[in-house]
Amino acid sequence: MRTSSTLLKSAAIASMLGLTLAACGEDNGDNGEEPDDADVEDTDTDTDDDADEDADADADDADEDGDEDGEAAGDGGTVTLGIIPSWTDGLSLAYLWEAILEDEGYEVEIEEINDAAPLYTGVANGDIHVYPSAWPEVTHADYMEQYGDDLEDLGAYYEGAVLTLAVPEYTEIDSLEELADNADMFNGQVVGIEPGSGHMGVTADSVFPEYGLDDEFTLADSSTAAMLTELDNAINAEEDIVVTLWRPFWAYGEWDLKDLEDPEGALGEPETLNFIANSEFSSDFPEVADWMGEFELTDDEYAELEDLVVNEYEDDPEAGARAWMDNNSDLIEEIMD
Repeated sequence: MRTSSTLLKSAAIASMLGLTLAACGEDNGDNGEEPDDADVEDTDTDTDDDADEDADADADDADEDGDEDGEAAGDGGTVTLGIIPSWTDGLSLAYLWEAILEDEGYEVEIEEINDAAPLYTGVANGDIHVYPSAWPEVTHADYMEQYGDDLEDLGAYYEGAVLTLAVPEYTEIDSLEELADNADMFNGQVVGIEPGSGHMGVTADSVFPEYGLDDEFTLADSSTAAMLTELDNAINAEEDIVVTLWRPFWAYGEWDLKDLEDPEGALGEPETLNFIANSEFSSDFPEVADWMGEFELTDDEYAELEDLVVNEYEDDPEAGARAWMDNNSDLIEEIMD
């Protein structure tokens, strides 16, 4: 299925990039060649001032060569981005920023984590520098409170993200208020995602009690990939199913779905998607922190990015990110200025 094909070999990609970049830096700026004046014999007509000027010029040339090769070798440093691969908002942003930062002389590693809890732990303790698509205001608010001073919010890149419970378009209910009286339609089950995700906590702690679902439904832990497989199977069989989803997410373009109305607001208000970093990140990588803080996406820009990375280039996500960069070069140039 499409989502499982996005569980990409990022470690291998990072390793290959590291080997390539290291190879580019082997010459230390002189490429094994002698300086242009190495074969020029000193004569008594050279003055001490001339020799000093020549030495200064050679030193300047060496510095310039060293700077160029250092940038090519990723001497901006190594930035580690943490993602949950099946959460394609973070996956798309990670591969985009891998491409952006590599063009600016950084080496990038993408660390795949299976759940939100260890991902936030990794950012808080510095093993991961940035989670590039966090939901800090509602969905991940508990993690933001838990780790507090160990995290830094670099800014929001997207406005209006929401948690949803969704059903196929043909399902004959429209609101969360109708679920309790129609449990048999769904075999008494809401199909969920990773147990440590914020969505599962909000659904269990807020949605279920608010709409009286505790006695009629179970919230089934699984994974995003498994949930989407069940959704696909149900729709192919024209069966009813209710699943935990969110917007923005490419699934809404893949299947005809509708969000169940939430008149009590149990799923929370719309929130932003943010770059959440380790507390030392701005000090260690100030220009990267500034670039991320300037980055914003509209609905159309986000939809194009996720479609290219997840769908059109599912076997080569970096190529999808670079295709998006080619189509949106003005946006990239603006944040880098």
